[in-house]
Amino acid sequence: MAQISGTYSSYDAAGNREDLSDIIYDISPTDTPFLSAIGKTKATSTKHEWQTDALAAAVSTNAVIEGDEATIDSSVATTRVFNYTQISDKTAIVTGTQDAVNSAGRRSEMAYQMEKRMKELKRDVEKTLLENNAEVAGNDTTAREVSGLQAWVKTSTNIASDATASAGNGTDAHADGTARALTESFVEDALASAWSEGGNPSLGILNAFQKRKFVTFSGNSTRIDKGEDKKLVNTVDVYIDPLGSEISLMPDRFAPTDVVFFVDPEFAKYAVLRDFQSHDLSKTGDAGKKQLLVEYTLQVGQEKAHAGVYDLTTS
Repeated sequence: MAQISGTYSSYDAAGNREDLSDIIYDISPTDTPFLSAIGKTKATSTKHEWQTDALAAAVSTNAVIEGDEATIDSSVATTRVFNYTQISDKTAIVTGTQDAVNSAGRRSEMAYQMEKRMKELKRDVEKTLLENNAEVAGNDTTAREVSGLQAWVKTSTNIASDATASAGNGTDAHADGTARALTESFVEDALASAWSEGGNPSLGILNAFQKRKFVTFSGNSTRIDKGEDKKLVNTVDVYIDPLGSEISLMPDRFAPTDVVFFVDPEFAKYAVLRDFQSHDLSKTGDAGKKQLLVEYTLQVGQEKAHAGVYDLTTS
């Protein structure tokens, strides 16, 4: 059928109000599992230091005769280790006009932009703490950099045969070798080493691809729930190795793609020199400017408490 001549329709109208929802849809991930799991402590200098120690190796020859003169055991000094704080920031600039107009979905454009920057900065911190990055002391022209978890965890790791392990103190990075597919034997090897050292990791930090690899392990024999539930279960959320280490597997969107970390949260801390804070930047025209920043580092109380599997295939 045809429209009757002279009909006034929405195509002709000039005064119809726009239909713009007051909801802004954004599914960008904001969860930070590692940052949320580890403790928080205070840093008081740009070079944040702590001490580690270890007991003497156990021996089976510790036998002395009656009345023997005591032999003095030598004392060993603690080891002093450190990490540098890193400053990370986000900024926003909004014109006076834009902040004054009636915008859909927010009352203030600057407030909305700063809320976004806060989420972005928190994600940056999560990714930085897990990176394979060596510490940088910095100077007047070079930014300080925090050494990430992979530059620390060395002793209890399963790595490629042609990889080069880091020093285990944040001063250098792990040099990747030929990538290998994750296997259960790699996981058992790393966790057994941590157990032998006295470690008790309880949290697995890994990306989605590596998390899915756990489903293929031999111990995951139960795939389907009760039939009446109409649910197909194809996941491993808790992994228990032969030595009894119970690991809660926590997928992390910001974890390195070729690494699986096994962490004891008691021996990792997010050390803060300056917590998340925002302030106005100098106004140079008809626009508002703000900066959001945080200064922080990673304190790995004892790297032997953690384990990892490195140099993994990612597809």
